[in-house]
Amino acid sequence: MLPRLVSSAIHRSIRIPPPAFLAVLYGVLIAAGTALLMLPGATTQPIGWSDALFTATSAVTVTGLSVVDTGGGFTGFGQAIVLALIQLGGLGLMTFAVLVLSLLGLPVGLPHRIILREDLNQTSVGDLLRLVKAIFRTVLVCELVGTGLLAFVFVPEAGWRTGLWQALFHAVSAFNNAGFALFPDSMTRWAGNPLVNLTVPALIVIGGIGFSVLSDLRKMRGWRALSLHSKLMLVGTAGLIVWAFAAFAVLEWTNPQTLGALPGVPERLMASWFQAVTTRTAGFNTVDIAGLHDPTALMFMLLMVIGGGSTSTAGGIKVTTFIVLILATVAFFKRRSALRAFGRSIGLEEVLKVLALAMVSLLVVMAALFLVTGTHDGDFLALAFEVTSAFGTVGLSRGATGDLDELGRAVIVAVMFIGRVGPLTLGFFLATRMPPRTRYPSARVFLG
Repeated sequence: MLPRLVSSAIHRSIRIPPPAFLAVLYGVLIAAGTALLMLPGATTQPIGWSDALFTATSAVTVTGLSVVDTGGGFTGFGQAIVLALIQLGGLGLMTFAVLVLSLLGLPVGLPHRIILREDLNQTSVGDLLRLVKAIFRTVLVCELVGTGLLAFVFVPEAGWRTGLWQALFHAVSAFNNAGFALFPDSMTRWAGNPLVNLTVPALIVIGGIGFSVLSDLRKMRGWRALSLHSKLMLVGTAGLIVWAFAAFAVLEWTNPQTLGALPGVPERLMASWFQAVTTRTAGFNTVDIAGLHDPTALMFMLLMVIGGGSTSTAGGIKVTTFIVLILATVAFFKRRSALRAFGRSIGLEEVLKVLALAMVSLLVVMAALFLVTGTHDGDFLALAFEVTSAFGTVGLSRGATGDLDELGRAVIVAVMFIGRVGPLTLGFFLATRMPPRTRYPSARVFLG
C-alpha cells in the first residue's frame, strides 16, 4: 500500500521540476531525522532542536560536521538513526524508492525515471533500473567487505557486539563519504594502523569515484573502451591523490602538531596517504586538523571544493568540472577553439556549464563566509575552512563548529544543503534548452 502511495505522489508531483522535488524529499528526510534525534531514547542527555537539525542535515548531506559527539552524545538507537540518514542521503532517496518499487513488482514509470535521472545526474532515462541495481550490489559488497576488514581492528578493542557495530558504522560512513566517526578524535588513534589506513581510504575512493565509472569499469575491457568521463575521473582522482599526498607530507613532515607527532616514517607516510584521500570528500582524519599549517589548510580548502565524482556519494564541484576548467584555460592560451582530451573534444556548452557551476559555487561560499564572519569574531581561516567544508560536504573542521552562534549554525546548515542538492538544481536549469527568440548583433568587450 505504501509503495503505491509513494508512486501516486510522484506522479502527482511531476509537474514540479525534478530537482525541486528532490530538494523537497531531502528536506523532508532532514525534518524526519531531526524529530527522531529529539526522542529521549536517541541521546544520552537532552539536546536542543538546533543540535538535532544540524546533525540531521550533516548526516543527510553526508558532510560529517557535528555539534554533538556521535559516539558519546547519542545512544545506540541515535547512532542507528544517524547511520540510516547517512545511507539514505548518500545514495539518494529516489534510488531507494525506485529499487523498492521494482522489487515489489510495481511499474517504474516515466515520472519516476525522470526524477531518478536527476538524482543520479544522468542525461538519459535508459538503463536507469540496471544502474540502480548495480549501485546496490556495489554498496552491499563494499560495505560488507569493509565491515569485515574493520572488525579485525575494532572487535579486539571493544568486543564482538560493540566492535562489529563500530566496524559497520565506519564502513557505511566511509563508503558514503560522510566522515561521521564514533570516536571524538575521529581516526587519530588509528594513524599507525595499516588495515584502517587501507580499508577506509579504499571505501572512500570507491564511493566517491562515481557509480557510472564503476559500471563502466565493470562492463568495459581495456583503457581504450572506457568513456571520456571515466578516463577523466580516473586520471583526475589519481593525480589529485598523488599531489595531495606529496604536498601534505612536505608541508607537515616536521609539524609537531600533525605528522611530527607520529613516531616514525611509516606512520607519517600512512597519515599523509589517509589525508590525501579523505580531504576531498570524506571528512575522516588521523591528524589534528586544527594544527595544520596555513598553506596546508588552504590546500585542503581547494581539495574540498573540488570534491569527488558525479553520480557518487561525494560533494564539491566534482573532479571532471575542475579538469574541464583547466582544459579550457590551456585551450585559451594555446589559441584553440575546442577542448581536447583522450582523442575526444569537449564542446562550448560543457565549458559554459562548468563556468556557471564554478561561479555559483564561489558566490555561495563567499556569501556564507560573509554572513558567518559578520556575526562571529573568530579565526578567519578557521571560519573559511568551516564554510568550505560544509559546501564540499566534507566534514573536516578546525574547531569552529562548536563556537558558532545560532545564525552561524543556520548558515552552515544552508550551505550543507546547497552543497548536496544545489548542483542537481543547477544542472537541471543548465540542461533545459531555451532557444533565443531574438538575435542581437555581436559586440566586443575588453577583458583583462
